Amino acid sequence: MTTQEIPAGGGPAADDSSELEKFGYRQELERSLGSFSSFAAGFSYISILTGVFQLFFFGFGSGGPAFIWTWPLVFLGQFAVALCFAELAGQFPLAGSVYQWAKQIAKPATSWLAGWIMIIGAIVTAGAVAVAYQIILPQVSTAFQIVGSDADAGLTSTPGGAQNAIILAVVLVVFATIVNIIGVKLMAKINNFGVAVELGASVLLVIALAIHIKRGPGLVFDTAGTGEGHSFGYLGAFLVASLMSAYVFYGFDTAGSLAEETTQPRRHAPRAILRALAAAFIVGGLIMLFGMMAVGNLKADELSTSGMPYLLKSTLGEGLGDAFLICSAIAITVCCLAVQTAAIRMTWAMARDGRLPFSRAMAKVSPRSKTPVLPALLTGGLTVVVLLINLGNQRAFFILTSTAIILFYIPYLMVTGPMLVRRLRGHWPRPEHGPYFKLGRWGTLVNLVAVVYGGAMTVNLIWPRAEVYGDDHWYFQWGAVIVTGLIVIIGAIMLYVRRRTWGSAHTSPEHMPDNAPDTLPG
Repeated sequence: MTTQEIPAGGGPAADDSSELEKFGYRQELERSLGSFSSFAAGFSYISILTGVFQLFFFGFGSGGPAFIWTWPLVFLGQFAVALCFAELAGQFPLAGSVYQWAKQIAKPATSWLAGWIMIIGAIVTAGAVAVAYQIILPQVSTAFQIVGSDADAGLTSTPGGAQNAIILAVVLVVFATIVNIIGVKLMAKINNFGVAVELGASVLLVIALAIHIKRGPGLVFDTAGTGEGHSFGYLGAFLVASLMSAYVFYGFDTAGSLAEETTQPRRHAPRAILRALAAAFIVGGLIMLFGMMAVGNLKADELSTSGMPYLLKSTLGEGLGDAFLICSAIAITVCCLAVQTAAIRMTWAMARDGRLPFSRAMAKVSPRSKTPVLPALLTGGLTVVVLLINLGNQRAFFILTSTAIILFYIPYLMVTGPMLVRRLRGHWPRPEHGPYFKLGRWGTLVNLVAVVYGGAMTVNLIWPRAEVYGDDHWYFQWGAVIVTGLIVIIGAIMLYVRRRTWGSAHTSPEHMPDNAPDTLPG
């Protein structure tokens, strides 16, 4: 794989706004983000101190200490996806990531469905991330347990915990919406600060846990008897536990979504995608491994209920444990902010192409803040609706989390699949690929791994398991299947109704005539 430096003073990346015009668009968003901000967007979406702290209990409870092997396996699969995305980000530096990439290499229907599903996925993810406040804040102080009792602190599996989770989550979503309306500069400043805190805290946490190590790394082969009762033995338990890792390793395409607000995006976006994923893998893996090696009682029931907050407090003490939990709360905040930012850019990109209802209104950018205000209000409002649907229904949180992941894996396949077909036909990389990120002779193999992994994990995620959703009500057990199916069906209906009105929006910008308008018809 290759990537070459592009001179800052000349060449294709010298004038980002002029280059954008070649794709049929004019510069409307504020281009002010640098390389760290691009990296921070992808890293904060993955957010180790959010995903690991929120779902460690699930992975550990489902697969025992040996569940940690899901971490490198999921990483390798998603890194193959990220490598494919890095190639695309270098070629098509446009807002909307997956939607725009699919538009360049797949059929119009594929790109529309990829964008539609990703928008819904980001909205659901924002809700799933915001719920993580309940795992952290009440365990720092029970003052954050606004409803329910102190016994509900840190839990979403009780009625009181579930209700309190919604209250805290709504507050966070409202905050993220306001920040995104004010502008990308404020968003970037908050996000950069949060990522700096998360990276610093993660390194210190690894060191602190390493100092307290009580047992050797052989625990990674301890299944804790979790394979009993599974038709496939420990493999069945392992596949369930892998949902924890799958939940963390997605959203790295966000660096591509902010391409029209990033300077020299052809250089910065591909690197940001890969660095964000690699950093999350290293830091998250060490936290979980050293945590299990350091905790006093590896068989404590709390590891399967409270999870990482219990592990930290019991190992490092209340004071230091709370300090790291506060850092986790900061990470959750910027993660939710990044998720909603990605949803806004995806919505705006599709509206700009006239491919959503009320496109003209949603494609407008505030002349003052240089941000799409209506998409911010819409995505924020719909996230609150998703949260309120779960009010008082704690089981729905697992459906919420699983559905969020599925709604990213499917659009990812809608990019890596057509990309593989193009490779096999000799149509990718294109002759005009240029000196940007390129997989070279490894491209077909990496692309194949990305497609096979994406398909297999999608089936694993959507499988209606009693271990994940319970077996007392069929609609819970099949919840992820039903929700995903409805979203795809609604999207297909909208696609059929609106496709006749798209006109030249069907046309990929690379094939547009020289006299193409500044924006596609809306």
